[in-house]
Amino acid sequence: FFFFFPGNKELEPLKYTKVAAAAAVSRRKAEACMQGTTSLLSHCLGKGENVALVLRDVGVLLIEGVRVHMKFYPGFLERLLGKETAEKVFKVPQLLDLMVSQVAPMASLTFSGRVIVFP
Repeated sequence: FFFFFPGNKELEPLKYTKVAAAAAVSRRKAEACMQGTTSLLSHCLGKGENVALVLRDVGVLLIEGVRVHMKFYPGFLERLLGKETAEKVFKVPQLLDLMVSQVAPMASLTFSGRVIVFP
């Protein structure tokens, strides 16, 4: 089934089988992991906490009050854009705020220190 949102936007349910295959885990494990993560995220946001959601090999989604922004790992941008284009992006000072190092302490990115790591 589908969920409908204002503006005629549809939200398609996750395809746990595809996620499980990509992660090389069972469907049950993939579903439990995703549901657990979304439940924890929902709980934190419901309490008004700031959250850093770490998405392995992609970057960090930062939610601070009503402000939401994404910081990407340079390696992800390189895979997404291609090495040549990514190198140009890395040289633009205004875009450096969109990146974060994979070795950066994630708790330092959010005021509350609440960090959720999505495997």
